[in-house]
Amino acid sequence: MSTTQKSACIFLDRDGVLNRDRVNYAYELENFRILPNVPAALRTLRNAGFRRVVITNQSGIAKGIYTRQHMQTCHDFLQMTTGHLIEKIYYAPYHPSVTESLTRKPDSLMLEKAIARFNADIGKSWMIGDAERDLIPAQKLGLQTIRVIRDSEERKSETRDKIETIGQHVAQNLPEAVNIILNQIR
Repeated sequence: MSTTQKSACIFLDRDGVLNRDRVNYAYELENFRILPNVPAALRTLRNAGFRRVVITNQSGIAKGIYTRQHMQTCHDFLQMTTGHLIEKIYYAPYHPSVTESLTRKPDSLMLEKAIARFNADIGKSWMIGDAERDLIPAQKLGLQTIRVIRDSEERKSETRDKIETIGQHVAQNLPEAVNIILNQIR
């Protein structure tokens, strides 16, 4: 009887980690901006043997602000811009004011599905997010976490100690998060 080898996965939040987050949602292609050096960071993860999976809440769909097609257009652009280095994008189109769902972060069902599909080795996998709700399900499931600090105002208003209580590690952006991961596995 053969066993399937477990994989090391990097689970990524979308808004604020891969693309610029917007107060009024990032769903219009003309306002959907990939953050600097994201494609290179994803290539580095691939070259280091990590699977790359996005785990994102898209509550604007439930609220009627944008459609699944708006979101898909942005995801297609994200894939094209990053050289199709993202292996799967999981999204939760729900919001508690409209529909409850265990897939929506901070619940863990979306992440659990991704872990099962990619046969993720929990001890070698990471979640990178810019909000506490991104990291809560990862920590609950035993993944290592990195919190990306969203913007300069947040850097000014929060002490590093407070930020570190939300994530095991802190990074300014995805490339810095990748460096943290690579330094941990060396």
